[in-house]
Amino acid sequence: MADIVNTLFNGLSLGSIYLLVALGLSITFGLMGVINMAHGEFIMIGAYMTYVMQQIFVSIFGKSGSLYYIVAIPFAFLVTFLLGCILEKTLITRLYGRKVDSLLATWGISLILQQAARSIFGSQGVNVTAPDFLKNGIKLGPCTFAYNRIFIIIMVIICLAAVWLLMNKTPFGAQMRATMQNRSMAQCMGINSKRVDCITFALGSGLAGVAGCSIALLGSVDSTVGQNYIVYSFMTVVLGGVGNLLGTVIGAMIIGFSSIIVEAYQSASIARAIVLLIIIVFLQFKPKGLFVIRSRSLDEE
Repeated sequence: MADIVNTLFNGLSLGSIYLLVALGLSITFGLMGVINMAHGEFIMIGAYMTYVMQQIFVSIFGKSGSLYYIVAIPFAFLVTFLLGCILEKTLITRLYGRKVDSLLATWGISLILQQAARSIFGSQGVNVTAPDFLKNGIKLGPCTFAYNRIFIIIMVIICLAAVWLLMNKTPFGAQMRATMQNRSMAQCMGINSKRVDCITFALGSGLAGVAGCSIALLGSVDSTVGQNYIVYSFMTVVLGGVGNLLGTVIGAMIIGFSSIIVEAYQSASIARAIVLLIIIVFLQFKPKGLFVIRSRSLDEE
């Protein structure tokens, strides 16, 4: 029973990490149709911003303490949000409707950002010290639930609720959905589509930065830390259904639980291969994922 409980918790934890990483991608790729290969580098930037905030607190107070991490989360979001806005204005705005071109261009941006990180922080990984309130864990009999994993699950729930409220309960969310579904009609109704595009892409980049804060708690941070999650984040979005928030949640949980369960009986590398094979076979029967968004503009296409 203890093994089952630990496996379920580990699956939920891993699925939450994939969901947090894929949440921003579900906006930039799912809603905007931009294949952003630099999404992993925005995760890396968020992780490095956590390290930078830790160092700032050490230089000012002599120790990092716990407050630095609370400050690092909005700081990482703001930095990656602004960088996403700059990237959209300078490059992405010229690539809408050209998915192959956006893939190649953002892949080049990812290489530039990786080299910039190596030049600034060095080729060796840096470590983020977990704040005091995230050390240790809850012990229930033979089961131990790490505080940092619980914190990531709570962070995912908060981010997911915030994105859902933004998309479904705010005027900007209505403008976002209208622009992505029928750009010409949205422009005729007076919506500034360029402003919506910029904020939407920046929002997805900011969420990647928040994901980087959580990943910084799990291990060393280097210039390639985002690449470890980019493939699974794309698989999560595609498996759930492009542009569907509920599908992204279910896709992340499927991949997370499948990876943990298979890994319990096989090695980690074999588990990744088996999970990838299962997803490929599934997409052969449902190529559009679990959930498909339908609209008049899509049906006409």
